[in-house]
Amino acid sequence: MPRAHALLRTAVIALLYIASIASATADGAVDTDLGERIYRQGILSSGKLLEATREDGLRVEGTEAACINCHQHSGLGSREGRISIPPITGRYLFHPRASSGEIQELPFVEGIRADRDPYTDATLARAIRDGLDSGGKPLHYLMPQFDLNDTDMTALTAYLKRLGQRKSPGVTETVLHFATIITPDADPVKAGGMLDVLENYFAVKNTFPIGATPSLRSSRKMMFMANRHWQLHVWRLSGPPDSWQRQLERHLAEEPVLAVLSGMGGTTWAPIHTFCEHEAIPCIFPNVEVPPADADKDFYSLYFSKGLLLEAALIAQGITDTTGDKSRKGEVHQIVRAGDNGEPAAQALTASLEHQGITVRNHLIARHAASQDIAAALGQVAPEDILVLWLRPADLATLDTAHAGPASVFMSGLLGGLERAPLPAAWRPGTRIAYPFNLPELRRGSVDYARGWFAIRRIPVVDEQVQADTYLACGLLAETLSHMSDTFVRDYLVERLQGMIEHRVVTGYYPHLALASGQRFASKGGYLVQFSSDKGKGVVPVSGWIRP
Repeated sequence: MPRAHALLRTAVIALLYIASIASATADGAVDTDLGERIYRQGILSSGKLLEATREDGLRVEGTEAACINCHQHSGLGSREGRISIPPITGRYLFHPRASSGEIQELPFVEGIRADRDPYTDATLARAIRDGLDSGGKPLHYLMPQFDLNDTDMTALTAYLKRLGQRKSPGVTETVLHFATIITPDADPVKAGGMLDVLENYFAVKNTFPIGATPSLRSSRKMMFMANRHWQLHVWRLSGPPDSWQRQLERHLAEEPVLAVLSGMGGTTWAPIHTFCEHEAIPCIFPNVEVPPADADKDFYSLYFSKGLLLEAALIAQGITDTTGDKSRKGEVHQIVRAGDNGEPAAQALTASLEHQGITVRNHLIARHAASQDIAAALGQVAPEDILVLWLRPADLATLDTAHAGPASVFMSGLLGGLERAPLPAAWRPGTRIAYPFNLPELRRGSVDYARGWFAIRRIPVVDEQVQADTYLACGLLAETLSHMSDTFVRDYLVERLQGMIEHRVVTGYYPHLALASGQRFASKGGYLVQFSSDKGKGVVPVSGWIRP
């Protein structure tokens, strides 16, 4: 019996030991998830908000206290004016002290501080709680002091150790791989023009001989400058949108890429946006007329503007100004082709106007209906009504050439062809165009860079705006990569692009580009314009720059 008791006791101890290991593993997984919530959202294990105190005594909590605000999504730091915020991923925090010539295994980021004692779990906790670095010296005044108990500190430390460990796909010692995506319903002419620009840009970029970057280079940042060949992969999708995710997964498995550059969408880009967010792939300025309206909630996808949704906001502003006269009677009528990109824009405008108590009637023209259906819809619009046209050039050209519509007409510039819209002469005086770009005479100098480059490369200009945007996206990527040195990390690519874009001088069709924290649309406004009586001018503004 004693021997049986001993065996039973041994078995119980063994089971408890195995259970403790499993529990520790499970707890570790939970802890890193908890650490991520602390880092990104400022939420503690108790569900309470993270609290921190700044040097000036100001207390912040929750998202305002979250580490991500300064150290970024990647954990690789940022800049606050002239101050470099250091990287805080595990490979930087716990790296042994080294001189600048001995840290070639650490990718270069601004704020790197490898010539100090490495942190330990204990000294990292002291830094976070008390503001003292690994050597016991005070950290910069921008670093708050946080209230964290041991459980939360352990979780945050575990997350920092995990952060940045994954190697970015699509990167080799000599090659950076990029993809561009074309949906099956994309305009083939515009898609061809976009590809002409991309392929020529990559060819020019790869003109110089490429070789493996040596591990030891000259001092400071130049020591880390990396030279890579750019490889473009064209992912052409087919079939209905609900099949695109599987196709994209197959493409990504066969051709891992660092980022998606440009691209051409048709009636929806949402499945691609969702895929890039799920796979943590930067999607840099695709050519889409209607990007997801709530893209600001996401991280990896960047757009030049909200496109037709921005136009809807510009028209809403114009209609609100028009209806400011309470004595004015009439309704707002919208004419739009079913299934075209004008439909979600018309829906957005309807919601905006009805919220203001303005009556809206929508006339949905079947996708393949003849122009007579548009004429029939126009017959329901009274002279005192406001008409909004979400129509493409082929439909605009069918409007009655002898008689204009009501006195007040708005139209989509993106759909209609901007200043080249084939609107009949009788319609032009009373029509205002939503114009989400800089005015033609103001953007001429900036766009001339692209035009000249197209001419040198003998690229046919089939859609100047699309091709200029594609050229701008390539230039922004090249400039961002030059600032990244050899730190080819997807999150860091997005962060560096976001940080440098507002300093860009040549901005193509846009007067200014900027991406503040939490923003994913770089140009945020536009004009209302009308056709000029002077044919040489094309259009003239009827509003100042509107930022809805």
